[in-house]
Amino acid sequence: MQNPSPAQGGQIFSAIVSAPFGAVGIRTEGDALRELVYLPAGFNEKSPENPLAERTALQLQSYFSDPDFRFTLPLAPAGTAFQKRVWQVIAAIPRGGLLTYAQVARMLQTAPRAVGQACGANWFPLVIPCHRVTASGALGGFAHSADPDGFALGVKRWLLAHEGAGIPQ
Repeated sequence: MQNPSPAQGGQIFSAIVSAPFGAVGIRTEGDALRELVYLPAGFNEKSPENPLAERTALQLQSYFSDPDFRFTLPLAPAGTAFQKRVWQVIAAIPRGGLLTYAQVARMLQTAPRAVGQACGANWFPLVIPCHRVTASGALGGFAHSADPDGFALGVKRWLLAHEGAGIPQ
């Protein structure tokens, strides 16, 4: 999903929680989390519409307080078979750890660009910590953005610092 405007946020999301870098939009569908979206400053918090949105909001707040927090949320089915393989590798990276796109690609016998595309297609950032995958010797992109001064890479920098990872330049 492309980032909505602040005016649309309350209509699209089941909840919006403040984050140190802006906000996170939570979308639920039935009994599963459908999507998490990083939102820039300017989005008002939105109280959870349902128990799962509330549970997700509480878990996000726990993570922002404690980088060792582990998410336990039911995720809606998403992604291709390949994306799921990439996300499984990413989910196993411990807090403070980093892998490069090339390292993940070698593990899966694929190309780094394909790994980067799968990372960018992640519907559940933080739960599946794609921010822990970087370029070789550099931060790399994030959420399909390579703008070094952009919002998305600012989020990635904050998340890696929060988790105590060495941040590539």
